Amino acid sequence: MDYIALGQRIRDLRRKRGLTQEKLAELVDLSVPYISHLERGTKKPSLAVLIRLAECLGVTVDRLLSGNQAKDTTAFFPEIQELLGDCSVSERAVLTEIAYAAKRSIRVHGVSRPP
Repeated sequence: MDYIALGQRIRDLRRKRGLTQEKLAELVDLSVPYISHLERGTKKPSLAVLIRLAECLGVTVDRLLSGNQAKDTTAFFPEIQELLGDCSVSERAVLTEIAYAAKRSIRVHGVSRPP
């Protein structure tokens, strides 16, 4: 499990929802230092903590853990659903065409992930 990536996802979701570490800690009944450790990947959360964080951040535990499993073929489905959730049918069609073009390009030219 990549705890640094998990921590970054928690931090990104917290910020996206406009929460401070203090407010998140209060909402999930944890200490601020513990939230800080989680976000830096220096502490390993229990399943109970992951569930409370997911509920507070409005995501599934899968979303928090996405990308931590080497062969997780559904890792980014929640992100795609969120992206398309407020799109019109024509917007979805355009985004689908873009995704197909990007996939073809990746397969032809390869891709490297940013650090």
